Amino acid sequence: MQEDPPPGLDRAPRASLVQLRSFEAVVRLGAVGRAAQALNLAQPTVSTQLKELAAATGQQLLQAQGRGLVPTAVGERLAETARAMFAAWQRFEDDAAALQGLRSGRLRLAAVTTTEYFLPDLLGPFARAHPGIRIELAVENRDAVVAQLAAGSVELAAMMMPPPHLPLQRWPFLENPLVVVAAAGHPLAGRRRLTLAQVSAEPLLARESGSGTRLALENLLAERSVTWAPRMALGSNEALKHAVRAGLGLAVLSRHTLAAEPATEGLTVLPVAGFPIRRMWHLVWRHDRQLSLPARTFLAELRSTLGVRRKPRL
Repeated sequence: MQEDPPPGLDRAPRASLVQLRSFEAVVRLGAVGRAAQALNLAQPTVSTQLKELAAATGQQLLQAQGRGLVPTAVGERLAETARAMFAAWQRFEDDAAALQGLRSGRLRLAAVTTTEYFLPDLLGPFARAHPGIRIELAVENRDAVVAQLAAGSVELAAMMMPPPHLPLQRWPFLENPLVVVAAAGHPLAGRRRLTLAQVSAEPLLARESGSGTRLALENLLAERSVTWAPRMALGSNEALKHAVRAGLGLAVLSRHTLAAEPATEGLTVLPVAGFPIRRMWHLVWRHDRQLSLPARTFLAELRSTLGVRRKPRL
């Protein structure tokens, strides 16, 4: 007696994975030309795949907006479905390879830029224990990391302020004190105690809008009803430190970005009331998607390592 197929398999997809890949790239990049370049395909090839996909679904999937293309409501739903399919396939490939004793496979992570000061040290033991696992680490600003989590292009992410709108599991694994930094020769350097009102009279140098450090500072200022608008926004912690050393203003930075003795970098940490801002680094992952074996193994080994390690003194 022939058994009925599992639910859903009696309606095989009319779209091909190649068509869906091209469609998702157009939705993500906003133009056929940019998608073709990213996929190393000819532009007419991508256009043909889009037409075939629209015909297969019987739906209008894209619409013009300005000089680019945006998905329709049903197109956005299809793009989300395609990303979920690609993420599931990647997990299958990773698990299929990893079933041979983690001799091969991929560990896909994203991390905000400040973690570059310590994350390689945490990845090192895993890399040495599993040399066949390819580690793909994308170091981006917070908004880009959130976008990768939303798209399912990474499994794990390290960040300070996880977004509330995504279904995330989070594990706080390391303290992240935020401190006020000035040039070593700044007039406020050497003071025993400063108020937030005193330092807010100085020019503020900040990370770009949307960064975790800047969000934490903005939250504190709102709680204290203090206005301290940035004079300049810079895209990296090293750029901020250079600008502070040059006397352009003060900055709020993670203590992880500073040398053990900040004076060796020409910087000093100011003793400001309300600082350090106490935050934690989190490792986060989607709880609505199953982690691959490499990701599960890395998480388990990191938990084991940090569970017995003494917390760093910062």
